Amino acid sequence: MNRVRRAIISVTDKEGVVEFAKELQALGVEIISTGGTAKLIQEAGVKIIPIASYTGTPEMLDGRLKTLHPKIHGGILGVRSNPAHQKDMSTHSIPPVDMVVVNLYAFEDTVSKGCTLAEAIENIDIGGPTMLRAAAKNHNDVAAVVDKSDYEEIIVEMKANDGALSDQTRYALAKKVFALTARYDAAISNYLGAVSVEAGEGLKRFPDTFTIQFDKVADLRYGENPHQEAALYRESSSGEEAIEGVKQLQGKALSYNNIVDISSAIEIVAEFAKPAVVIIKHNNPCGVAATDEGILAAYEGAYACDSTSAFGGIVGFNSKVTKDVAERMASIFLEAIVAPGYEEGALAVLGAKKNLRVIETGAAGLSGVGGAMGELEMKRVAQGALFQTVDILSASDLNTVTDRGPSASELEDLQFAWNVCRHVKSNAIILVKGGRTIGVGAGQMSRIDSTKIALMKAADAGLDVKGAVLASDAFFPFRDNVDIAAENGIKAIIQPGGSIKDKEVIAAADEHGLAMLFTSIRHFRH
Repeated sequence: MNRVRRAIISVTDKEGVVEFAKELQALGVEIISTGGTAKLIQEAGVKIIPIASYTGTPEMLDGRLKTLHPKIHGGILGVRSNPAHQKDMSTHSIPPVDMVVVNLYAFEDTVSKGCTLAEAIENIDIGGPTMLRAAAKNHNDVAAVVDKSDYEEIIVEMKANDGALSDQTRYALAKKVFALTARYDAAISNYLGAVSVEAGEGLKRFPDTFTIQFDKVADLRYGENPHQEAALYRESSSGEEAIEGVKQLQGKALSYNNIVDISSAIEIVAEFAKPAVVIIKHNNPCGVAATDEGILAAYEGAYACDSTSAFGGIVGFNSKVTKDVAERMASIFLEAIVAPGYEEGALAVLGAKKNLRVIETGAAGLSGVGGAMGELEMKRVAQGALFQTVDILSASDLNTVTDRGPSASELEDLQFAWNVCRHVKSNAIILVKGGRTIGVGAGQMSRIDSTKIALMKAADAGLDVKGAVLASDAFFPFRDNVDIAAENGIKAIIQPGGSIKDKEVIAAADEHGLAMLFTSIRHFRH
């Protein structure tokens, strides 16, 4: 246990620092401070030593040079148990510094608001990271405090131990420092790598370097399979919670597969303004419905699409779960339910199923990709990673290519099917009727096989496909998909177009009296 006798305090984020400084002073800690921090805590009645008085050297270079001084860094880096260090410190009148309380210039906030390259560079902190790294390196003797949420616990521990902090605490604080400075340097590198001086300091979509830091949220029981180990992380700079951070109201701990499926469920129901429900199985939707008739009707529509696959699935809602919906779900085995909220009666019903994971996202749910990646998504590949922009939600310009255009109800179903389509593994075929899926064909090597599977699923569920619409995530390479759709009573199709066989495919649709829309974009999902 090392007692804290002398501390340097210099923070950009000043929340809680006055109270912290007062507590340190009450514990007999001598406080050295700089600039605005010194002014703030001094005005609050805390006695401080200005940095220039302490070093005997005035601040220089518009404040760029104030803490980079042997008396500061010698006091931080000097190893108390090293006689040579102690001799040097004594010879040069360098007192030991036992605590460094620093947070950094808000570089990420500055660049996120838009600024010139010169302004961004001016907001790169030099002295702060240098002091923190020195203190963290010498954590056996020095406490490096970078997180304001640690202030209270530090004071509690010091009060209980005559002003001292344990080795474990100083080590934990040091780990936070190196995580912070790594993230800070990554933010600078990513920004500078994105700035194109040639293009007038415009930002590139894909920077020259891309460093992302993740913080561990939890170890998981296992990965996709029991022989695989796994853990959940969140992107450090995202400002968003990882899925584990969403409130779990009851049930067993979330598994790797649960988290993947819950994330997909949240993304899909967020597509729709109407009350919507999705049932996910193995990261594919096996039923989706959205209707003005309410959440119960949406649940029944989603469940009816493939009640067999719904067994052991994940159910996602975009509105509050009611008691009557909970009673319907209680009759089958489900892994998890995720929704913005639950009626009290619904929670009472679901509470009887002790292992059922009940997740609440809150009104806002989960938002975007966010963080250092902005609107990009990443996929690991051998020896590297692929980055791409996020797939757009829907077609912006639908083009009717057949003699017959879709009716108003058909158009609504076509747009619904297209939005669902982007969440289904390729090759994907979606059948929709009345605002709900009635058949899903996913992940086949042949598009015609996906079409046949979607039709088979509808037949197995006892759902009538006559008058339904069909969405395909990519173009039809041949007319066979159109022919089989028409044979089963499909009335309208939405697909990207772009095949060398487009004329043949359109002619087949006209022969059968189908409406066909081209989107000019595709929804591959691998």
